[in-house]
Amino acid sequence: MKKILLKVGIGLVILIILGVLAMSLFLDSAVKRGVETFGPRMTKTTVAVDNVSLSLLSGGGTIKGLSVGNPEGYKTPQAISVGSATLSLKPASLLGDKLVIHKIEVIAPEITFEGGFGGNNLNKILANVDEFTGSGGTNAPAPGEEKGPARKIQVDDFLIRDAKLNVSITGMGGKSIPVIIPAIHLSELGTGPDGITVAELTQRVLKEIEQKAVQAANAAVSDITKNAAGLTKDLGKSTGSSVSNITKGVGDLFKKK
Repeated sequence: MKKILLKVGIGLVILIILGVLAMSLFLDSAVKRGVETFGPRMTKTTVAVDNVSLSLLSGGGTIKGLSVGNPEGYKTPQAISVGSATLSLKPASLLGDKLVIHKIEVIAPEITFEGGFGGNNLNKILANVDEFTGSGGTNAPAPGEEKGPARKIQVDDFLIRDAKLNVSITGMGGKSIPVIIPAIHLSELGTGPDGITVAELTQRVLKEIEQKAVQAANAAVSDITKNAAGLTKDLGKSTGSSVSNITKGVGDLFKKK
């Protein structure tokens, strides 16, 4: 009898281990699929991720190769590119009403600020997310999907560090100027009983990114206009505009609309 119970116990342990492994594999693919399905609906741009790895045992995970494209009409290849991001979560919350994430750290993302006299790409993406959340889009299903309540989350700590910003001015031949962005640190997001949705978290983070990008670009206007003076000599001749007028317009791009 003891031998039978021992075998049954060993069998249950093996099944549990296999179940955890299978769930981990399922979560990896589910998160990747969710990002690439839900992301474009929020931002109205392409969203892709190379790899997702999550561990149910440790609660740790990594996301590699995340990219967010630009809205229609912008020329640069993408708005945001993240080589690697790490997260740690509370494993038990995976089965609860609210997913609790202890920390998300985005490492050395590359952000492109493409500006024109009609606005900039980051602000346009943010406007798309605002429209999505404002219209109740957090619960909006894709074609063929059943409508259901949006999953609530809590993020205790969100950090973006070592970000690189490329400033690209429309009409200046595709040239870009690198600008340093200070670290972006958010905390206690969705800590109340209601939590927040993924769309609301995206909205909050994009607002911070767009704000920091505008501030960094604005601080570098003097350098940008110096470069613009050299870059737009031929442009000024062909359009009949003076270089001083063109460079003044470059500074105006970064004024908050």
